[in-house]
Formats: sequence, structure tokens, C-alpha cells
Amino acid sequence: MKKLLTNNVVAVFVVIVVLLLVIPLPTALLDTMLLVNIGISLMILMITMYIAEALEFSIFPSLLLITTIYRLSLNISSTRLILTQGGDAGKVIKTIGTFVLQGNVVVGIIIFLIIVLVQFLVITKGAERVSEVAARFTLDAMPGKQMAIDADLSSGLINEQQARERRSKIQREADFYGAMDGATKIVKGDAIMSIIITMINFVAGIVIGLVQGGMSFGEVVNQYSIATIGDGLVSQIPALLISTATGMIVTRSVSEGSLSNDVLKQFSAQPRVLIMAGSVIMAVLFLPGGPKVQPVLLGAILIFCGLRLRVPEDKPEGLPDDSFESQEARLQQQIEEETLDENSYFKNVDNIYSLINVEPIELEFGYSLIPMVDESSGGNLINRIVIFRRQYAQEMGFVIPAIRLRDSSILNANQYVIKIKGEQVAMGEILIDYYLALEPQDPAGEIDGIDTVEPAYGIPSKWIIPENRDLAEMYGYTVIDPLSVMLTHLSEIIKQYVHELLSRAEVQQLVENAKKVSPELIEEAVPNIISYGSLQKILYNLLKEGIPIKDMVTILESIVESSATTKDIDIITENIRVALKRTITRKFCEAGTLRVVTLDAELEKVILSGMTRGEQGIYLALSPNIIQGVVTQLSENIQKFKDLSQTPIVLTSHVIRVYFYRLIEQFFPNIYVLSFNEIANNVQIQAIGNIELRQ
Repeated sequence: MKKLLTNNVVAVFVVIVVLLLVIPLPTALLDTMLLVNIGISLMILMITMYIAEALEFSIFPSLLLITTIYRLSLNISSTRLILTQGGDAGKVIKTIGTFVLQGNVVVGIIIFLIIVLVQFLVITKGAERVSEVAARFTLDAMPGKQMAIDADLSSGLINEQQARERRSKIQREADFYGAMDGATKIVKGDAIMSIIITMINFVAGIVIGLVQGGMSFGEVVNQYSIATIGDGLVSQIPALLISTATGMIVTRSVSEGSLSNDVLKQFSAQPRVLIMAGSVIMAVLFLPGGPKVQPVLLGAILIFCGLRLRVPEDKPEGLPDDSFESQEARLQQQIEEETLDENSYFKNVDNIYSLINVEPIELEFGYSLIPMVDESSGGNLINRIVIFRRQYAQEMGFVIPAIRLRDSSILNANQYVIKIKGEQVAMGEILIDYYLALEPQDPAGEIDGIDTVEPAYGIPSKWIIPENRDLAEMYGYTVIDPLSVMLTHLSEIIKQYVHELLSRAEVQQLVENAKKVSPELIEEAVPNIISYGSLQKILYNLLKEGIPIKDMVTILESIVESSATTKDIDIITENIRVALKRTITRKFCEAGTLRVVTLDAELEKVILSGMTRGEQGIYLALSPNIIQGVVTQLSENIQKFKDLSQTPIVLTSHVIRVYFYRLIEQFFPNIYVLSFNEIANNVQIQAIGNIELRQ
């Protein structure tokens, strides 16, 4: 029974509120419900002040509608009592009306009008505008936020579950601010309706009192003005609280805690402001005829608070000087000491052999980036790399080799270089004391910064100072810290070259790991049916096209089945991809839909007829005009994927898939080519483009 009431209490309350529009209420019950209205409005306002972000109070738009209907139903009930009971609408309305009027009808009406106009023109109008802007900015910033989530996911900062939660939060934010944009119109309409109801009560009350009540004009005005003003204020006080709560919740977009904590934190961060304000207030003493006690008291309090807050800013004696010159001197001394140690070490000829070893992955950086790596200085790069390696192993089934980190005196202070097997494959430059702001397609405003290009995805960006971070996010920019910029670049480069990192030793380790799950299969397959070298080529092909090799049992079972009819590595790899169709579908499909570019039937026939077998296997022999036509059309269609923030995918028949991929990979290395046989049956395929035969 308790659970039944809990699940249906809101629905029952809404039904009762609607019935109040037509059912007369006794004065005692109306008094109770008016007090409940004030209490609910006050609680809503307090909640909006203590939440850290708007989504903590996501029911606010619906609650705003319910409280507005509730308030209007009470307005109608009180109007019915005022007009039928000779201005008697309960003790709450009478008490407030008498207290405000203080025997002066004109003053009471003016105060009521001021309250209504303040709510309508200031709070409600401002909240409506802020809601419109917040809804627009939230929708415009969604692609950038999605890209930031993908960057954090690829860098290992978050896992898939956290990425799904953050994407869900972004969607809920967009829905919330969209709902708030409409809900503010309700508050605006409520303010207008309150003025109309008050005018009806006053005019109709005077008419009824004069015509039906037999009272004098002065008695009618006095009696009905108390009820009218009291009823209006009892309605407008909760409405004012709700309007304030509306403005409060839509302006909390960049807060970090409750309003009280944010106010104390941000005011106390500027003690000079308190001192200056206190000095200006004390200057009022010198104005002729001005107050004396209040300026001295308030000014002294502000100056005292400012001086107390400045105490932690003073540097304690005995601490070393952290100026740039001293840091540079210490760094130079450290380099000289390391040089002496290296010379002593390499006096032994055997130690020189360590110089010719090639590391699988290296990350070299300038001296300004050392604090990002040095854990003793609070650097978090190593921990982030560990998280990325663990996540990539869980997703792809491949363990990334250890990454060698080293500082380089050859590079500029802010530069870093990524090497694969000893050769440089990428370079970037970051400003450690700045943030990188990725420019949206249609920014809401311009922000000062140093123009650059995001190294991983090539997005136009700006390096901005930390003080402009909140402003940049309001304008729709996606703001990323320097460490995430470098780690995202590193992770994308590793994903691009991961197939080159697959060594024979790693293949043997993967086989041994699968042997724990299915020892009979391993004993049958490796090396009796397929050698470690051939298995390495197959896994190499899969990783190169971004296919996870986590399910080694399915891969080896497919190899055993395919080896009975063919020894061609390409054919075996294609059969494995078909066996991994659920994995491939999960990786590339979004919300049950797969957006692709397809090939025209005539083009597929030409490609099929152009397949030629040579000494190195099958290759495509197509005319340059056909290849040029395919490349041109692919370039046009890739732009469509960029607008959708999705990886480009081409869908072909099973027979030509691998050969078409090899044809276009030299032009578009980041494109994926899938076949119909690799897609699960429950997926809806949406073709957003088609490549035709052009000769």
C-alpha cells in the first residue's frame, strides 16, 4: 500500500489541482493550501541555491508547470470566495492584505503593482532570455562535447561506461534546457494572469458590493481592496519565489558547488576588492550631512576581512625562490650532472649497444613539459597512459608495448615528438599554462587566444588563458587541458600504427593466453594448421583495419575451418571478419543504425572484372580515370560523415571488400571498408551516399 501511494502521489496531486478549478473550497482549507503553496515555492528556491548543477534538479520544468496550475487553481478558488462571500476569502488573504494596505488603498495597490512588474519585467523576462540562450548554446556545443568524450575515451581517461554516462548527461542537459526554454513561457503567462485576476476581483467586487451588498462606495473599496490585494500578494509571493528559482537554475551552468560555497570561494579569492570597497564606503564620511556610524562600521568590516584573506598569499620565509630564472638555473645544473653521469656510463664499450636498440613507441618532449611527466611534481601522464593501455587491451585484445618517455634538449621547450620503432611519425606543440579551445562550427562569440590546430584531429583551435575557460565554454568551444591534448594525440597515433607493433613474441603470448581457455583448439591449430608467422599476418590485417582480436578462440576456430579449403591469407582473414560480425557491428554501429556509403552495382562489376592475380596475390587493375572518379566521389561523401561526427564507412560486397580497401587506403587511411556479410541482421543500414562508375 505504501509503495502504491508513493508511486502515484504526484499523479493524484495533479488531479486534485485540476479539480480545484471547478470545486468550491471552504476558507479554512483554502488557508491551508495557500500556506502549502508558499512552503513548496520556498523549498524549490532553496533547492536551486544548494545544487551544484542544473541536472540535480531535472524535474524542475515539470514542477514549474504543476506549481503554476496549483497557484492558478487557488487564485480561482479565492476569486470565487471573494465575489460570493462579500470579500471574505480566509484569514491568510485578509491578514496579508491588511498588513500591506496599512489603511491606505492607493499605497497597497502601488506595492502590489511594483511586485508584479518586478517579477514580470525583471526576473521572468531575464530568466526567459537566459533559458533561450542556454538552450541554444547547449545544442550548439553538443558536437564538441561528444568529440571531447571520444578524445577522453581514446586517451584512456575514461572507460566505455563512463563515456556512455557522459553522453547521456549531455543529452539530458540539452533536453533540460530545451524544456526550460518552454517552461519560462509558463511563468510569463502566470504573471500576466495574476494582474488580470486582480483587476477582475477589484472591479467585480466593487460592482457586486454596490449593487447586491447595499454598502457605500467607501466601505466597498475598503473591504474588497483588502481581499483583492491580499489575494494578489498571496499568489505573487510564491510566483516571485518560483520565478527567482527559474532564473537561479538556468544561470548555474558554470558553478562548481552550491551557491553559498561559490560566493564565499570567489569573493574570498579577491581580497583586494574587499579592501577597495571598504575604503570607498568609508569615504562617505567626508560627504556633508552623510551618516557617520554606518560607513565606519561597514568599511572597517570589509577592510578587516580583506586583510585577513591576504595573509595566506604572503610567502613564508625560508622557502626557495620559484622564479623562472632560478628554475632555469636548477634545470641547467641537473642537465650538466646527467651529462657527466652519461659520459662515465658509456666508457664501458658494452653499454653502447643499448644505444642501437629500437623502442616500439617513444615520446620525447621539451623541458617545459617535464612537469607533466614527473610524478614527484604532480605529473599524471604515466597514470593516464596506464589507463589507456588497459582500456585498449580490453577493447581490442592487444596489449600496447611499454612507451619510452624521455626529455630532449633538441626539441623546443613546448614541443613533443612521437616515434614508432625509432622513427618520428608525429610532432605537436602545447602550452602547459594554457587550455586548448576547439572552435565550433558557429561560435556564439569570439575569444582571445593563440590560433593553432588540434594535433590529433586537425580541428582549428585556440590556446586560451585559464581565466577565459568558462567564457569559451559559454560560447560553444570545447576546452581541453594540455595533458589531454598530448595524450589524445599519442593514443590516436598508436591506434593508427598498432598493427606495426604486433611482434612474433606478442602473437605467441596471445596464443598462450587463449590456451588457458581452449587448450584442445590451440593444440590442433598452432602450429599444426597455421604457423605463427601466418597467424601474425592475419592479426596484422585485422588490427590494421581496426578489428578487435580479443576473441582469439573464434579467430582460431575460423582459421581451422577455412584452412580446409584454402591457404590464402586474405580469404582466411575475410572469413574471420564474417565470424566476428557481432564484434564489428558493435564497434561501428550507433543506436541500431549504420550510416555508410555504398558502391554502385556497375562499379562493383568493373572492380570484380579488374581483379588480377600476380606473384604477390590478387590486385586491382583499374584505369586511372575510374580510380580518379572513385577518389573524387569519396572525398565528397567523407564531408557528410564529418557533419555527422562519424567515422567514414564504405559498404561493399564480400568478394571485393579487401581489394577495394587496399585501393583507397593510400588516399584515405582513416576510412573503414565493410562488407554486407560482416553486419548483423538486426542493424538498419542507412546509405548517405553512393559511388558511381565514372570513366
